[in-house]
Amino acid sequence: MTMRPSTEYKTYLSEEELPTHYYNLRADMQTDHAPMLNPATFEPVTVDDLSPVFATELARQELNITDRYIPIPEPVREFYRMYRPSPLVHAKFFEEALGTPAKIFYKFEGNNTSGSHKLNSAIAQAYYAKQQGLKCLTTETGAGQWGTALAMACGFFGLDLHVFMVKCSAQQKPHRKAIMETYRARVTESPSEETAVGRAILAKDPGNTGSLGTAISEAVEEATSTEGCRYALGSVLNQVMIHQSIIGLETKTALEKLGIEPDILIGCAGGGSNLGGLIAPFMADRLAGRRAPHFIAVEPASCPTLTRGRFAYDYCDVGKVTPLAKMYTLGSGFIPSPNHSGGLRYHGMSPILSQLYHDGFLDEARAVEQTRVFEAATLFARVEGTLPAPESAHAIRVAMDEALKCKETGEEKVIVFGLTGTGYFDLAAYTAFRNGTMTDYIPTDEDLAVGFANIPHLEGIQ
Repeated sequence: MTMRPSTEYKTYLSEEELPTHYYNLRADMQTDHAPMLNPATFEPVTVDDLSPVFATELARQELNITDRYIPIPEPVREFYRMYRPSPLVHAKFFEEALGTPAKIFYKFEGNNTSGSHKLNSAIAQAYYAKQQGLKCLTTETGAGQWGTALAMACGFFGLDLHVFMVKCSAQQKPHRKAIMETYRARVTESPSEETAVGRAILAKDPGNTGSLGTAISEAVEEATSTEGCRYALGSVLNQVMIHQSIIGLETKTALEKLGIEPDILIGCAGGGSNLGGLIAPFMADRLAGRRAPHFIAVEPASCPTLTRGRFAYDYCDVGKVTPLAKMYTLGSGFIPSPNHSGGLRYHGMSPILSQLYHDGFLDEARAVEQTRVFEAATLFARVEGTLPAPESAHAIRVAMDEALKCKETGEEKVIVFGLTGTGYFDLAAYTAFRNGTMTDYIPTDEDLAVGFANIPHLEGIQ
């Protein structure tokens, strides 16, 4: 295969085209978004309710349903300029390898030290905490991308950080811990003996491998019991969707510069931060009755939140100390199998994306097995030159499937997906795939029933 100059494949925006505002998709949603509920009173939460947990400005953004655009603080934009605007890449070699007439593009978010899109929200959250005069943050992390990103952001703004990392992911990816510690974060495997929630879980199940819901409980407990400290979350929440809209805004601008309208837009889905950010401005077109692509959310078959979950109010954490959100959920007590896509091992889905999916605006959700995911990831790495994160590879798998459909039909569809980050800390997973030791686990209905049993039944609340 003859290599061509990379400029034929990558579309970069100029610094002047870096967005000045985030887009708040919630302001354009056509159905009333179910409010988050206070876990003590089951009444809609207020800014005052959320302020002991989050920085106050982030609490305001969490509940903002009116402002379509929110200014990006200039110090945050200055930090973004280190790695943004990120490139939109024409996956020409991937097309050729598949023999498809489809045109495939991906928005690459891995060109920063954290290796993923998570830095987009991390730097914003750290900035607002610093402006408020806070001294430290706590958080959870699954595969480690979010913990790494927030460690970078806290290091930049001089904030202390304590990361509770899902135990199975910490053991699979020890070098993620090393990077977080390089930025002076403290990292604890979760569940741990450091919190009441963690001790209770371990007393009941000493071999518990952890989940994002468990790590969230521990991080929130510490944040709310430590003076000058708040909690930061890397996905699910409305505030994170707002910050990640920068992905979609840049993607839309780049495609418009090329004169291209996408037919299919694909993103991996765990808590929803990448997918929500990618589709946001395109979904605005759908909500306004304009032409929009076919939206596909891709999740792991081992944690099938959208495809097999229930749309209901549920806690966002195992310890049931966080507000309740109306979302697709497998139950806050659901513990996924320890697969190699730690960033997608969350029991719930963004309330915004859940509502859009429930209402039919988010067209489709697919659950895929990890062996099929790594098959696509390996091919992509060989021909495109970037080793994708396992999470990102879920989107690659479905982009590949859609491109092969075009090969059968002869359709020249334009397929766009989000490449959320790189997989250079996921080599154990790639090794397992190559060695044939990787397995697929799909929860049975009986497995899911255990999680569903934990979903609260709130009389009079739909």
